[in-house]
Amino acid sequence: MAAHGKKAQQFARQLFKMSLVDGTVSADRVSGVLAYVEKHRPANPVMVLKAYARLVATELAKSEAVVEHAGAINAATLTAVAAAMSRTYGRAVTATARPNAALLAGLRVQVGDDVYESSVAGQLAALSAAV
Repeated sequence: MAAHGKKAQQFARQLFKMSLVDGTVSADRVSGVLAYVEKHRPANPVMVLKAYARLVATELAKSEAVVEHAGAINAATLTAVAAAMSRTYGRAVTATARPNAALLAGLRVQVGDDVYESSVAGQLAALSAAV
């Protein structure tokens, strides 16, 4: 069973590479990959498609900055965060606001797996961990 999983992962990675245009996920290519998988049913198609979906979702998350905030946030702040993250990552990054009352004040920005913390809650957590 493990060998099937490994082959499914490898095939999903190949499909994912075919979905990229200049290092970015292409909707047209994804459609083509899905049509190919539907027509040429690979072994373990559900396993392949789940692995493929995870790879695509992970890549797409790298181009979105989720900006968590406690209070109001304006469009200029979101634009500034998007510009800063675009410079940091060397690719276009969009910013999306998400309210989070647990932050007390400040922001938490997540791009893919990276988290940038400048909230009061984060600072308090860092202080309590240091004590």
